[in-house]
Amino acid sequence: MQNWRSELNRLLALLFIAGSIGLFLGQVSLTMLIALCCYFLFNIYQLRRFNQWLSRDSSQSNSEPPESIGLWGDIFDGIYRLQKQERRASSYLENIINKAQESSAALEIAVVMINKNNNLDWWNLASEKLLGLKYPKDKNQSVTNLIRDPRFAEYFHNENYTETLVIDGPGESNKILDFQIALFGEHERLMIVRDITQLHRLEVMRKDFVGNVSHELATPITVIKGYLEAILDNMGDLDSRWRKPVEQMCQQSLRMENIVRDLLMLSSLETNTLPKQQDQVNLQQLFSEIESDTRQMFTSKEHNFESHCDIQTIITCKRNELYSAISNLVVNAAKYTPSGGCIKLSAFPTDDVFNIVVEDNGMGIEEHHIPRLTERFYRVDSSRSSETGGTGLGLAIVKHILARHDAKLEIESVYSEGSRFICKLPLERASLSNEENNSIPQPSNNSESPDQSST
Repeated sequence: MQNWRSELNRLLALLFIAGSIGLFLGQVSLTMLIALCCYFLFNIYQLRRFNQWLSRDSSQSNSEPPESIGLWGDIFDGIYRLQKQERRASSYLENIINKAQESSAALEIAVVMINKNNNLDWWNLASEKLLGLKYPKDKNQSVTNLIRDPRFAEYFHNENYTETLVIDGPGESNKILDFQIALFGEHERLMIVRDITQLHRLEVMRKDFVGNVSHELATPITVIKGYLEAILDNMGDLDSRWRKPVEQMCQQSLRMENIVRDLLMLSSLETNTLPKQQDQVNLQQLFSEIESDTRQMFTSKEHNFESHCDIQTIITCKRNELYSAISNLVVNAAKYTPSGGCIKLSAFPTDDVFNIVVEDNGMGIEEHHIPRLTERFYRVDSSRSSETGGTGLGLAIVKHILARHDAKLEIESVYSEGSRFICKLPLERASLSNEENNSIPQPSNNSESPDQSST
């Protein structure tokens, strides 16, 4: 503001001097016009210098601004200061980018930058090893033309990058690659690719080991359990001091049998795909069956069961697996709910999922335990296992079964007040049976209810 006032004062002073001279010469209008023309030509001259400086500055970044006075001098100096600030910021950002590129070049993971046109913009050295990219031949090439896997193209264009994509590496590399993409800038993408071949092999070895060991243990445990039960049936012929050890051995053999059975079931869930031909299960009948079985297991507790489900609700699933998942949740609720407690089973749709809920008013679970409840053998309290005879695998089985049905498990609990387990199934798996057809679809022959697994 001060600069403009000074410039206005100069203009007024010029007009005053010109007016005084014109008054003396008797040509006030002419002298005033000449003064304004001189002022106008001076500004045109300064604009020309300004334009020449900017044109020269585009190729000479360190050029000094023209010398001038008044407002134009301030304009030249102000723009020059802004240019120096911009150069410092550009230099700083360029230095950061260079460091990022140098550090990423040393990484074993592939880092690829993809522009808004879905073309390759930049990649590090690991990308050439994992993805077979060649510089500069592949620069500005479409990424989906270079990674020719339909699963990658679908993952890339859907733009749902909350989870990673695991596929075989391109060519004949025999590698298993994990792709993760993030959006940034003007719809540009940063793609990170990791080689998880060794992790994949270790996971396969783990599954094979668990499955094989479980199969090998099943037979000897069954034999031991059978002999122990025979001894228990003839306890009258046994010295009294051996009764308690034999009873404990029988209990532990039963527990070991349950663990082996659950491990075999987990192994089967991990290795076998869900069959295309699935069962049409009446959910209310399934609830009734699970309630009846649980009542028989916990007769002494006299729990109150409540069931809320439309009689016509049909779930498309593998019946024995859905039975096992819901039964696990109900049996767990019965174990940790005191005598006379209430266990509720309900089913209802929301906007995007179909919910199957098992709720109790038992002892509840502390909040910090909830994220780890579905881990294998995880214990909220080690004393609970010895008291209830659980294997610590029940919720892991529930999680795997739901994942096979494109569903997930959510857990809500308040310590000392109760717990709520919610199975969220896709809406397309739930439907209502034909009202005119009163017959309920029967499960297939191989869909008999499995034994309950418990945590």
